[in-house]
Amino acid sequence: MANGSRQAAWEFFGTELKRRREEAGFTQSDLGSRVFVSGGYIGQFEQAIRKPQLDVAQRIDEVLQTEGFFERLWRKLIKEQPYTEYFAHVAELERLATEICEYAPTVIPGLLQTREYARAVFLAGNPLATDEYIEELVEGRMDRTQLLKDATRPVYWAVLHETALRIPVGDADVMARQLDRIATLMRERAVLVQVLPFAAGAHPVMGKLTKLMKFEDAPPTAYTEGVFSGNLLDEPAVVKRVQASYDHIRAAALSPEASLAMIESAAEDYRRCASTT
Repeated sequence: MANGSRQAAWEFFGTELKRRREEAGFTQSDLGSRVFVSGGYIGQFEQAIRKPQLDVAQRIDEVLQTEGFFERLWRKLIKEQPYTEYFAHVAELERLATEICEYAPTVIPGLLQTREYARAVFLAGNPLATDEYIEELVEGRMDRTQLLKDATRPVYWAVLHETALRIPVGDADVMARQLDRIATLMRERAVLVQVLPFAAGAHPVMGKLTKLMKFEDAPPTAYTEGVFSGNLLDEPAVVKRVQASYDHIRAAALSPEASLAMIESAAEDYRRCASTT
């Protein structure tokens, strides 16, 4: 399903939600209190600005007695988008965010990846997949990277553990070009990137990919990812703790200038390796 068609389908979701809410005699605040979100969130669902999570769609069905209508529609729309189910809502939120902060312990974040690096990542995770399937995944990731090219792009701040620079994903040439891309974005002041060096030792979120997102008119969220699973967190107290952990990592990381020097040095190391093979 193309992006335009998918958006139109979510607009239908919102229109139906508004119609059935009003038929039930609920205000947005009434419905929000019953499904454990704010009335403002219900308004954003109805305008297709934000997409509800599955458990919210299920609670909406229960409250409005719609016999699973919104759950079935949610599942259909999520199935027909290019991301895994647990990440689909996060990809939508990235487009709405005014600020995105990430900590990447082992892999370059998707928003910074080159096509070749992304392909190597997907091949590693899907060794028996067809070329067509791998290319679909790569295209989905490349669509996400366009976010950093938009005139209205969010403030993007990433902390990369030095491990992410040193693990060779693809061959040496792929790694050199990947690190060159990050360096170029840094020099263009399109992104802020710091490196957390091996010497920093232990830190609050060791081994855990973490993403924090802030919005113009909605509370911040945090996202963490495991093996074939992800957790989108919006409980204010939990998000505040994640933010505090991220701030500790950022404080322990190298300065942007020193980080750029390390990234460029690692890229040169890979180039030398590529030239000798």
